[in-house]
Amino acid sequence: MKLIIGNKNYSSWSLRGWLACKQSGLHFDELTVPILGEDWDRIKTETDELAPSHGKVPILWDGDAVVWDSLAIIDYLADKVGRDRFWPKDEAARAMARSMVAEMHAGYMALRRALPMNVRKRITDAPITEEVRADIVRLLTLWAEARARFGKGGPFLFGTFGAADVFYAPIVSRFLTYGIGVPGFAQAYMQAVWEHDWMQAWIAAAEAEEWVIEQYEAPAK
Repeated sequence: MKLIIGNKNYSSWSLRGWLACKQSGLHFDELTVPILGEDWDRIKTETDELAPSHGKVPILWDGDAVVWDSLAIIDYLADKVGRDRFWPKDEAARAMARSMVAEMHAGYMALRRALPMNVRKRITDAPITEEVRADIVRLLTLWAEARARFGKGGPFLFGTFGAADVFYAPIVSRFLTYGIGVPGFAQAYMQAVWEHDWMQAWIAAAEAEEWVIEQYEAPAK
């Protein structure tokens, strides 16, 4: 398999696709493309492997099969290796995990627009609008419920690392970048995600990148 991703410092959806591949346990090669760089328009039109997604990342190739969109990648990989690797076995926990992933996939637009992912950066004076604050409260409420109801088996949302953590890992990064204050249970969860071996590998690679995308170097105004 080959996974095509964007810049590790900025691309939250690439992080999700990459973590999904790691979670699958399957071997994959990765190709990083410099999204939104000076040559991006040329690269996305001239790179055949990006054609099926019209230049969007991540995109997973598995022989003749091609899958784009992070949620589709999780579903594809779960079909290959078994859904228990990604989703809780308990029916109620699985229902909540799927709902949380779907909500992350489609929602929190105010937070995502205002606080772009930037793994390397630390910003302490980002303006937090009411819309962004509402997204943060909703996220923390879901995290609290998942941990309280289903998190007894480990430090992650549903105990062990799974699809929900894959999808909320970029939120952990954003909260750390912009110094978002969170209660103790969320601090412990964020620490578990941030210190996960896969996240540490991603962070190290992001810090080693030389690309700078100016529009993501400060909170949106």
